[in-house]
Amino acid sequence: MNRSRVVASTIAVVAALVTLFPIYWMVLSAFKPPGEIQSLEVRPWTLHPTLESFRRVLGGEDFGRYFLNSLGVALTVVVLSAVVAFLAAVAVTRFHFRFRTTVLIMFLIAQMVPVEALTIPLFFLVRDIGAVVPGVGLNTLGSLIMVHLAFSLPFAIWMMRGFVAAVPEALEEAATIDGASRAVILWRILFPLVAPGLVATSVFSFIAAWNDFIFARTFIISAKDNQTLPAALLVFFKPDENDWGGIMAASTLMTIPVLIFFVAVQRRLVAGLGGAVKD
Repeated sequence: MNRSRVVASTIAVVAALVTLFPIYWMVLSAFKPPGEIQSLEVRPWTLHPTLESFRRVLGGEDFGRYFLNSLGVALTVVVLSAVVAFLAAVAVTRFHFRFRTTVLIMFLIAQMVPVEALTIPLFFLVRDIGAVVPGVGLNTLGSLIMVHLAFSLPFAIWMMRGFVAAVPEALEEAATIDGASRAVILWRILFPLVAPGLVATSVFSFIAAWNDFIFARTFIISAKDNQTLPAALLVFFKPDENDWGGIMAASTLMTIPVLIFFVAVQRRLVAGLGGAVKD
Protein backbone atom coordinates (compact mmCIF):
# COMPACT_ATOMS: atom_id res chain seq x y z
CA MET A 1 0.00 0.00 0.00
CA ASN A 2 1.59 3.27 -1.10
CA ARG A 3 1.80 6.41 0.97
CA SER A 4 -0.93 8.34 -0.85
CA ARG A 5 -3.37 5.50 -0.30
CA VAL A 6 -2.61 5.45 3.42
CA VAL A 7 -3.18 9.22 3.64
CA ALA A 8 -6.45 8.94 1.73
CA SER A 9 -7.65 6.10 3.96
CA THR A 10 -6.70 8.03 7.09
CA ILE A 11 -8.57 11.12 5.92
CA ALA A 12 -11.61 8.98 5.09
CA VAL A 13 -11.59 7.37 8.54
CA VAL A 14 -11.23 10.72 10.30
CA ALA A 15 -14.05 12.21 8.22
CA ALA A 16 -16.28 9.23 9.05
CA LEU A 17 -15.55 9.57 12.77
CA VAL A 18 -16.27 13.31 12.72
CA THR A 19 -19.55 12.62 10.91
CA LEU A 20 -20.65 9.77 13.17
CA PHE A 21 -19.69 11.33 16.52
CA PRO A 22 -22.72 13.69 16.75
CA ILE A 23 -25.00 10.74 16.01
CA TYR A 24 -23.27 8.66 18.68
CA TRP A 25 -23.58 11.49 21.20
CA MET A 26 -27.27 11.93 20.39
CA VAL A 27 -28.02 8.24 20.96
CA LEU A 28 -25.84 8.16 24.07
CA SER A 29 -27.59 11.17 25.58
CA ALA A 30 -30.95 9.55 24.87
CA PHE A 31 -29.98 6.61 27.07
CA LYS A 32 -28.29 8.62 29.82
CA PRO A 33 -30.15 9.31 33.08
CA PRO A 34 -30.94 13.00 33.74
CA GLY A 35 -28.19 13.28 36.33
CA GLU A 36 -25.46 12.32 33.87
CA ILE A 37 -26.79 14.62 31.15
CA GLN A 38 -26.67 17.62 33.45
CA SER A 39 -23.39 16.65 35.10
CA LEU A 40 -20.36 18.87 34.57
CA GLU A 41 -18.23 15.73 34.20
CA VAL A 42 -18.85 14.89 30.56
CA ARG A 43 -18.20 11.25 29.71
CA PRO A 44 -18.53 9.57 26.29
CA TRP A 45 -20.23 6.56 27.89
CA THR A 46 -22.79 5.65 30.53
CA LEU A 47 -22.79 2.89 33.09
CA HIS A 48 -26.47 3.32 33.91
CA PRO A 49 -28.44 3.31 30.62
CA THR A 50 -32.15 3.99 30.92
CA LEU A 51 -35.21 4.18 28.68
CA GLU A 52 -36.85 6.91 30.74
CA SER A 53 -36.34 9.55 28.06
CA PHE A 54 -37.94 7.33 25.43
CA ARG A 55 -40.89 6.66 27.74
CA ARG A 56 -41.47 10.39 28.16
CA VAL A 57 -41.35 10.91 24.42
CA LEU A 58 -43.54 7.97 23.43
CA GLY A 59 -45.92 8.66 26.29
CA GLY A 60 -46.20 12.29 25.33
CA GLU A 61 -49.35 13.84 23.97
CA ASP A 62 -50.07 12.96 20.30
CA PHE A 63 -46.53 11.77 19.48
CA GLY A 64 -47.98 9.05 17.25
CA ARG A 65 -50.12 11.58 15.39
CA TYR A 66 -47.12 13.85 14.78
CA PHE A 67 -45.14 10.85 13.55
CA LEU A 68 -47.86 9.88 11.07
CA ASN A 69 -48.17 13.48 9.90
CA SER A 70 -44.46 13.68 9.12
CA LEU A 71 -44.49 10.26 7.46
CA GLY A 72 -47.54 11.12 5.34
CA VAL A 73 -46.04 14.42 4.17
CA ALA A 74 -42.65 12.89 3.38
CA LEU A 75 -44.00 9.86 1.48
CA THR A 76 -46.46 11.97 -0.50
CA VAL A 77 -43.71 14.37 -1.52
CA VAL A 78 -41.49 11.45 -2.54
CA VAL A 79 -44.14 9.85 -4.76
CA LEU A 80 -45.33 13.07 -6.39
CA SER A 81 -41.83 14.45 -6.95
CA ALA A 82 -40.63 11.16 -8.46
CA VAL A 83 -43.52 10.97 -10.95
CA VAL A 84 -43.43 14.65 -11.92
CA ALA A 85 -39.63 14.77 -12.12
CA PHE A 86 -39.54 11.68 -14.33
CA LEU A 87 -42.12 13.02 -16.77
CA ALA A 88 -40.54 16.50 -16.82
CA ALA A 89 -37.06 15.05 -17.37
CA VAL A 90 -38.32 13.03 -20.32
CA ALA A 91 -39.95 16.15 -21.74
CA VAL A 92 -36.84 18.36 -21.55
CA THR A 93 -34.55 15.57 -22.77
CA ARG A 94 -36.47 13.80 -25.51
CA PHE A 95 -38.58 16.63 -26.92
CA HIS A 96 -37.45 19.87 -28.54
CA PHE A 97 -39.65 22.85 -27.83
CA ARG A 98 -39.34 26.59 -27.53
CA PHE A 99 -37.67 27.98 -24.37
CA ARG A 100 -36.38 24.54 -23.38
CA THR A 101 -32.99 25.98 -22.43
CA THR A 102 -34.71 28.74 -20.48
CA VAL A 103 -36.67 26.17 -18.50
CA LEU A 104 -33.46 24.29 -17.62
CA ILE A 105 -31.79 27.53 -16.49
CA MET A 106 -34.78 28.31 -14.31
CA PHE A 107 -34.35 24.94 -12.61
CA LEU A 108 -30.79 25.92 -11.69
CA ILE A 109 -31.79 29.38 -10.50
CA ALA A 110 -34.54 27.93 -8.32
CA GLN A 111 -31.94 25.90 -6.41
CA MET A 112 -29.85 28.99 -5.65
CA VAL A 113 -32.53 30.88 -3.73
CA PRO A 114 -32.24 30.29 0.04
CA VAL A 115 -35.28 28.87 1.78
CA GLU A 116 -35.25 31.62 4.42
CA ALA A 117 -35.70 34.31 1.76
CA LEU A 118 -38.89 32.68 0.50
CA THR A 119 -40.55 31.77 3.79
CA ILE A 120 -42.52 35.00 4.26
CA PRO A 121 -43.64 35.29 0.59
CA LEU A 122 -44.69 31.65 0.68
CA PHE A 123 -46.68 32.27 3.85
CA PHE A 124 -48.83 34.89 2.11
CA LEU A 125 -49.04 32.75 -1.03
CA VAL A 126 -50.26 29.72 0.92
CA ARG A 127 -52.71 31.91 2.82
CA ASP A 128 -54.19 33.27 -0.41
CA ILE A 129 -54.31 29.84 -2.08
CA GLY A 130 -56.02 28.44 0.98
CA ALA A 131 -58.84 30.94 0.51
CA VAL A 132 -59.58 29.27 -2.84
CA VAL A 133 -58.41 25.70 -2.17
CA PRO A 134 -58.84 25.01 1.59
CA GLY A 135 -56.92 21.73 1.43
CA VAL A 136 -53.60 23.50 0.80
CA GLY A 137 -54.05 26.55 2.99
CA LEU A 138 -52.54 27.45 6.33
CA ASN A 139 -52.83 24.88 9.13
CA THR A 140 -53.07 22.00 6.64
CA LEU A 141 -50.64 19.25 5.74
CA GLY A 142 -51.41 20.00 2.10
CA SER A 143 -49.53 23.28 2.40
CA LEU A 144 -46.40 21.44 3.52
CA ILE A 145 -46.72 18.91 0.69
CA MET A 146 -47.15 21.67 -1.90
CA VAL A 147 -44.17 23.71 -0.71
CA HIS A 148 -41.82 20.74 -0.34
CA LEU A 149 -42.85 19.51 -3.77
CA ALA A 150 -42.00 22.90 -5.25
CA PHE A 151 -38.57 22.90 -3.61
CA SER A 152 -37.68 19.29 -4.43
CA LEU A 153 -38.70 19.33 -8.10
CA PRO A 154 -35.94 21.57 -9.56
CA PHE A 155 -33.16 19.38 -8.16
CA ALA A 156 -35.03 16.17 -9.01
CA ILE A 157 -35.73 17.23 -12.60
CA TRP A 158 -32.17 18.38 -13.20
CA MET A 159 -30.76 15.14 -11.80
CA MET A 160 -33.24 12.95 -13.68
CA ARG A 161 -32.39 14.74 -16.91
CA GLY A 162 -28.92 13.21 -16.81
CA PHE A 163 -30.29 9.70 -16.23
CA VAL A 164 -32.81 9.98 -19.06
CA ALA A 165 -30.18 11.36 -21.43
CA ALA A 166 -27.92 8.37 -20.62
CA VAL A 167 -30.50 5.92 -21.95
CA PRO A 168 -29.86 5.37 -25.70
CA GLU A 169 -32.68 6.50 -27.92
CA ALA A 170 -32.12 3.33 -29.93
CA LEU A 171 -34.06 1.44 -27.26
CA GLU A 172 -37.11 3.62 -27.76
CA GLU A 173 -36.80 3.49 -31.54
CA ALA A 174 -36.62 -0.31 -31.47
CA ALA A 175 -39.68 -0.47 -29.22
CA THR A 176 -41.56 1.87 -31.57
CA ILE A 177 -40.75 -0.38 -34.53
CA ASP A 178 -42.08 -3.34 -32.54
CA GLY A 179 -45.37 -1.50 -32.11
CA ALA A 180 -45.01 -0.20 -28.55
CA SER A 181 -46.97 2.91 -27.71
CA ARG A 182 -45.46 6.01 -26.10
CA ALA A 183 -46.95 5.03 -22.73
CA VAL A 184 -45.46 1.53 -22.93
CA ILE A 185 -42.05 2.93 -23.84
CA LEU A 186 -42.26 5.42 -21.02
CA TRP A 187 -43.27 3.12 -18.18
CA ARG A 188 -42.00 -0.33 -19.22
CA ILE A 189 -38.70 0.57 -20.88
CA LEU A 190 -37.49 4.01 -19.81
CA PHE A 191 -38.80 4.02 -16.24
CA PRO A 192 -36.95 0.86 -15.05
CA LEU A 193 -33.68 2.11 -16.55
CA VAL A 194 -33.79 5.45 -14.72
CA ALA A 195 -34.96 3.91 -11.43
CA PRO A 196 -31.56 4.50 -9.74
CA GLY A 197 -31.94 8.21 -10.42
CA LEU A 198 -35.47 8.24 -9.06
CA VAL A 199 -34.29 6.52 -5.90
CA ALA A 200 -31.47 9.03 -5.41
CA THR A 201 -33.80 12.01 -5.80
CA SER A 202 -36.37 10.33 -3.57
CA VAL A 203 -33.84 10.04 -0.75
CA PHE A 204 -33.14 13.77 -0.87
CA SER A 205 -36.85 14.59 -1.08
CA PHE A 206 -37.69 12.34 1.85
CA ILE A 207 -34.96 13.73 4.10
CA ALA A 208 -35.84 17.34 3.28
CA ALA A 209 -39.55 16.83 3.98
CA TRP A 210 -39.00 14.66 7.06
CA ASN A 211 -36.58 17.05 8.77
CA ASP A 212 -38.41 20.26 7.86
CA PHE A 213 -38.91 22.71 10.70
CA ILE A 214 -39.16 26.15 9.10
CA PHE A 215 -42.21 25.51 6.92
CA ALA A 216 -43.94 23.35 9.52
CA ARG A 217 -43.51 26.08 12.11
CA THR A 218 -44.57 28.83 9.68
CA PHE A 219 -47.63 27.27 8.04
CA ILE A 220 -49.03 25.17 10.90
CA ILE A 221 -50.00 27.95 13.28
CA SER A 222 -52.90 26.84 15.41
CA ALA A 223 -53.88 23.36 14.16
CA LYS A 224 -52.07 21.25 16.73
CA ASP A 225 -53.30 18.00 15.20
CA ASN A 226 -51.43 18.82 11.97
CA GLN A 227 -48.05 19.42 13.56
CA THR A 228 -45.08 17.37 12.41
CA LEU A 229 -42.33 15.83 14.52
CA PRO A 230 -39.63 18.53 14.15
CA ALA A 231 -42.05 21.24 15.27
CA ALA A 232 -43.40 19.02 18.04
CA LEU A 233 -39.90 18.81 19.54
CA LEU A 234 -40.39 22.33 20.86
CA VAL A 235 -42.39 20.88 23.74
CA PHE A 236 -39.09 19.70 25.25
CA PHE A 237 -37.62 23.21 25.15
CA LYS A 238 -38.76 24.94 28.31
CA PRO A 239 -38.08 28.47 29.61
CA ASP A 240 -36.50 27.29 32.87
CA GLU A 241 -34.71 24.11 31.79
CA ASN A 242 -34.57 22.15 28.55
CA ASP A 243 -35.34 18.44 28.64
CA TRP A 244 -32.21 17.30 26.80
CA GLY A 245 -32.95 13.65 27.42
CA GLY A 246 -36.33 14.00 25.72
CA ILE A 247 -34.84 16.06 22.89
CA MET A 248 -32.18 13.45 22.17
CA ALA A 249 -34.61 10.54 22.51
CA ALA A 250 -37.08 12.16 20.10
CA SER A 251 -34.27 12.99 17.69
CA THR A 252 -33.08 9.38 17.82
CA LEU A 253 -36.58 8.13 17.04
CA MET A 254 -36.78 10.60 14.15
CA THR A 255 -33.70 9.11 12.51
CA ILE A 256 -35.14 5.58 12.41
CA PRO A 257 -37.55 6.12 9.46
CA VAL A 258 -34.77 7.78 7.46
CA LEU A 259 -32.48 4.80 8.07
CA ILE A 260 -35.23 2.35 7.17
CA PHE A 261 -36.01 4.25 3.97
CA PHE A 262 -32.33 4.38 3.01
CA VAL A 263 -31.78 0.67 3.68
CA ALA A 264 -34.88 -0.17 1.65
CA VAL A 265 -33.62 1.68 -1.44
CA GLN A 266 -29.84 1.42 -1.06
CA ARG A 267 -29.53 -1.33 -3.67
CA ARG A 268 -31.05 0.93 -6.28
CA LEU A 269 -28.67 3.71 -5.35
CA VAL A 270 -25.67 1.73 -6.54
CA ALA A 271 -27.40 0.18 -9.53
CA GLY A 272 -26.18 1.45 -12.89
CA LEU A 273 -27.33 1.45 -16.43
CA GLY A 274 -24.72 -1.07 -17.59
CA GLY A 275 -26.05 -3.85 -19.76
CA ALA A 276 -29.12 -1.93 -20.83
CA VAL A 277 -28.19 -2.26 -24.50
CA LYS A 278 -27.07 -5.53 -26.02
CA ASP A 279 -25.14 -5.56 -29.24
